[in-house]
Amino acid sequence: MRSVVLLLLGVHLVNAATHTLQYFYTATTGITNFPRFVDVGMLNGETISMYDSTSQRKIPKQKWMEENLDQEYWDSSTKVVKGTEQVFFNNIQVAMSRFNQTAGVHTWQLMYGCELNDDGSTRGYRQYGYDGGDFVSFDKSTLTYTAANPEAVITKHKWEADRAYGEQWKGYLENTCIEWLKKYVGYGEDTLERKVSPQVSLLQKDPSSPVTCHATGFFPSGVTITWQKNGQDHDEDVDLGEPLPNEDGTFQRTSTLNVGPDEWKNNKFSCVVEHQDKTIRKTEDEIITNFDSVPIAIIVGAVAAVVLVIVIGVVGYLVYQRKKGFKPVSASDDGSNSSART
Repeated sequence: MRSVVLLLLGVHLVNAATHTLQYFYTATTGITNFPRFVDVGMLNGETISMYDSTSQRKIPKQKWMEENLDQEYWDSSTKVVKGTEQVFFNNIQVAMSRFNQTAGVHTWQLMYGCELNDDGSTRGYRQYGYDGGDFVSFDKSTLTYTAANPEAVITKHKWEADRAYGEQWKGYLENTCIEWLKKYVGYGEDTLERKVSPQVSLLQKDPSSPVTCHATGFFPSGVTITWQKNGQDHDEDVDLGEPLPNEDGTFQRTSTLNVGPDEWKNNKFSCVVEHQDKTIRKTEDEIITNFDSVPIAIIVGAVAAVVLVIVIGVVGYLVYQRKKGFKPVSASDDGSNSSART
């Protein structure tokens, strides 16, 4: 399971000024008691739809998605993604043979989607990964693919030879995806434009442990957490976590200061959290010194977030931080009816 959880390193939450529609598909093998295929749709970093091979149904994950899209939409989407499921499972077998693997835990993933910026500019991306690493990525301007390793070269040449397939993807990323992105933003406008300030706590297991500044329950996801030492900015010995989604659609983030008890005693430290137009400052006299006494709301929120992010990570966030790389369909919002074999 360790190799799967590492996919969480690729979690990327978008800037509030950019609207994004993203899909993450993951097929797995060698993992017991876990769906062999999962599809997650996300709008602006929030989960809006999900399918897994256990339930065999694509379902809405936001109330406004359920209210604005009829059952025919979900039935049609389910049918399409079921076809993708089988193709993805076959692709794992092909990739395993290319890498001379016969057993073990393996994943075949697709990350794709589009962005719409405030200035009207757009971007589309599509990228495949195997076992948490890059495999091939699509350049819609040239209809070509970049192979990340020798094992992917066969796939690169095969897909480039099918120019109609590339044109179909280009049309989806530049047109269909953007059209559905705008629809979804309209459907969820009230939710997506809400502003909720964070709840901030300083947490410490015992007096000799690092101190964690935990901000949760905020929306949108953009938040800044910094530390100050004697009134001056302090960025040494700091581990800043990524924003993580809570079950209720809000976000949480942590920053941990790793200094010893003596340094705490001889200096005055504080955590500063900035979100939208609000600044929250917590000082050392507000530290909760035993995690057992953390308010239950914080514990529940944190656990729910970890569970949700592990699921999302397993279903398709590629470890892809060098650049944001992310399949077209007639009347649907995703491109899952044109999966290609490797």
